[in-house]
Amino acid sequence: MTKEILFISDLHLSWDKPEITRCFLAFLEHRAHKAAALYILGDLFDAWVGDDDSSPPYPKIREGLKRLTESGTKVSLQLGNRDFLLGEKFCLDTGVIMIPDPVVIDLFGEPTLLMHGDLLCTDDLPYQAFRSKSRTTEWRQRVLTKPLFIRLLAARWYRLRSYFHKRRKSQEIMDVNQDTVISTMLEHKCLRLIHGHTHKPDIHNFMINGNTAQRHVLEAWTKESGQTLVWDNNGYRIETL
Repeated sequence: MTKEILFISDLHLSWDKPEITRCFLAFLEHRAHKAAALYILGDLFDAWVGDDDSSPPYPKIREGLKRLTESGTKVSLQLGNRDFLLGEKFCLDTGVIMIPDPVVIDLFGEPTLLMHGDLLCTDDLPYQAFRSKSRTTEWRQRVLTKPLFIRLLAARWYRLRSYFHKRRKSQEIMDVNQDTVISTMLEHKCLRLIHGHTHKPDIHNFMINGNTAQRHVLEAWTKESGQTLVWDNNGYRIETL
């Protein structure tokens, strides 16, 4: 097995995006199993209403992830703003390891901060208020005790509401706040950050206290293509799937 580390985010898998599901399953089978580790930095699913949902395409995705982890590739997952109800059963079914957001890893000798990215969008005050509420144990328990069909209907309503809310917000509000980026990296003593969420793939170079810092923004997958950030002893590269 190689020492490659893969990073992906924002696949937004769902029943109405079969092309992305097929691409992801092929990625798990033909590309990811060659790597030492895969990090999924949030929003693997477009909406996750609970680990008891077995509607398509979720069973195939569980099976694909299980085969990958059993082959020896370590798979770590952060919760996103769309799939934050993922829980322990999903991890048991797949062998995936849930990791905190944010978390620091040693990436070939360099402390590297991994985040979904939504915590960096501090100008979007209504979303940050919802995020704080929806991550509490009480809120999660209240939602997950409702019947599955109610949660499925609520998820579709939430997706529609989110679509119209985004149309009313400026791109600046939905992007990261650079001061928040710097303060977060300082707090975690990192000069490298990898995240998704904003759907604005890029590599940003900037200074923190006289030191060069770097922020890698992962691309959201579409029916046309997906991308993975690949890291090894020689540095990084981006592969288009």
